[in-house]
Amino acid sequence: MGTGTSTFVIRWINFLTMILAIAVICFGVWMSTHHDACRRTLTLPVLGLGAVILLVSLIGFLGALKNVPLLLWMYLIFLCIILVAILVFTVLAFIITNSGSGHAVTGLRYKEYHLQDYSSWFLKRLNNTRNWRRLKSCLAKLEDCNNLPKRYKTPKEYKLAELTPIEAGCCRPPSECGYPAINASFYDLSYHPVSSNKDCRIYKNSQSIKCYNCDSCKAGVAQYMKIEWRVVAIFNLILFVILTTVYFVACCARRNVADQNSSNKIAGR
Repeated sequence: MGTGTSTFVIRWINFLTMILAIAVICFGVWMSTHHDACRRTLTLPVLGLGAVILLVSLIGFLGALKNVPLLLWMYLIFLCIILVAILVFTVLAFIITNSGSGHAVTGLRYKEYHLQDYSSWFLKRLNNTRNWRRLKSCLAKLEDCNNLPKRYKTPKEYKLAELTPIEAGCCRPPSECGYPAINASFYDLSYHPVSSNKDCRIYKNSQSIKCYNCDSCKAGVAQYMKIEWRVVAIFNLILFVILTTVYFVACCARRNVADQNSSNKIAGR
């Protein structure tokens, strides 16, 4: 492969990588538009990753276009760093999201979630008073709980609903408490709870209180975060495979450029 062919390959590789970077940025924009302000935990990292890949690809493209060895070396070094970072993040994301799942409740279509089922990483952040105060305030403003009576008019409809993890954990008391549901936002708290679960005492019918201080609410948020992290981890895994292929092809092309330059120097003597 000649020098011209090698630089042509690198140019096209980086052109395709720039398109891939734009796709990553679009994915981040999609996350920001399909998630509210409380649930955009990974939007900025994804947008940042796309921007970095775009910048590195531009360096590689210009290096190949102008045949500047320094830019090509910078491109390979930066791409290697990106690959390592993606790999580390993806492995950690799969480890963090490996534990925790919902528990089926007889007579209900949705699941309930227990905080102790999730990884210590989630527990540390959700049990942090400052973090949870911010999240709790944000969840209360979302009006997810306030909208339940509008969606489910009767207790029967509410019982057969497929609630999200946050709705199941933050908008209602755990089923083990035994409180009868009057409607989708009001429970008869005159009954003595049949469970010793502290969430039974914490829950209030007030729209500003609900179960936002409950462990079940933290578990619902943990489940939501787990799903979001798992989606990003799978996306990063695919991205890692693609970028690894790009990296090895670029290394081969760069080596051919170096060999060709060495041959030219020897021939010129």
